[in-house]
Amino acid sequence: MTEDDGSMKFTPPDAAPRRATAMDVARAAGVSRSAVSRAFSQTAYLDTDKRDHIRRIAAEMGYRPNALAAGLNRTRSNLVGIVAGDVGNLYDAQLLSRLVSGLTAAGKWPVVLDGSVGADRLVATDIFAYPLDAMIVRGGSVDPVMVDTCAKLHIPLVFLGCVVDAPAVDSIVCRNAEGMARIADLLLNRGRRRFAFLGGPAQWASQQQRLQGLCDALAQAGLELIATESADFSHQGGAKVARRLLQDHDLDALVCANDAMAIGALGVARHDLGLNVPADLSITGFDDVDMASWPCFNLTTACNPVEETVAGVIELLEARLAAPSAPSRRIQIDAHLVRRGTH
Repeated sequence: MTEDDGSMKFTPPDAAPRRATAMDVARAAGVSRSAVSRAFSQTAYLDTDKRDHIRRIAAEMGYRPNALAAGLNRTRSNLVGIVAGDVGNLYDAQLLSRLVSGLTAAGKWPVVLDGSVGADRLVATDIFAYPLDAMIVRGGSVDPVMVDTCAKLHIPLVFLGCVVDAPAVDSIVCRNAEGMARIADLLLNRGRRRFAFLGGPAQWASQQQRLQGLCDALAQAGLELIATESADFSHQGGAKVARRLLQDHDLDALVCANDAMAIGALGVARHDLGLNVPADLSITGFDDVDMASWPCFNLTTACNPVEETVAGVIELLEARLAAPSAPSRRIQIDAHLVRRGTH
């Protein structure tokens, strides 16, 4: 019903102090406890009228079978843990959203864990008391604690963003170096010669690969980076470090390791320092998050394709569940150029 202040108030009829159990339904329906179980099983035989009767009583009582408990009696629970990356990072947030949707569509139940707490603390939690079918780890670096724990518990692992050399552990990664080399070639063909790199945390594999791809491409043109600085892959971090780079060095190309930092750098260059992008300075990103295509940014970047990545994760997951002892697999995703208005 609607209250006078416009808010909605709902009071369930005969609200019970606890959740109804299968035994409660059995008593109310006048059947055995096993009949209730069969009524909610797709494979167990039960007279159609009795099944309908039990399900009607169950609906009235608000009863639903405990799928987690049922999973303990099956080969699979369909529970898949996701150790999330930095959800404050535009790309990681976008990737997590699509991954959850993809797993749900594949009939899995995602359980999202905060990856920022560290693998040792995750291992210390009760998450591994649940019958996980698999664990997906999104991260730029690998903690051996997670690998070792999952191996002991026979929980398949899929790493997203880095390669792990361990038995029965699968990985899916972007070809970061090649993608960054394509950006460098684009800027070199534009006539840029004074490059700086705005990177992320040094321990991240993607950061290392993107920097290496840029340096290799510049070396082939007989050039070196004028400056290299690191931030935290965030918009704010990118803006802060970009200001220092642009004030301290005469640059005509600022290559950023991701889109969030590039967007921060773009705001500083245009609005704070009065630079014309791209006439005075090229600024590029990496990942191609949704925001990069907004007209106010129109950012030139390399696409680290989310949909293809999610499809690859699910492919690896299903193959591993079908063949737990199969050799480790690695899927590599191409990063392609997205030419917009900042190069």
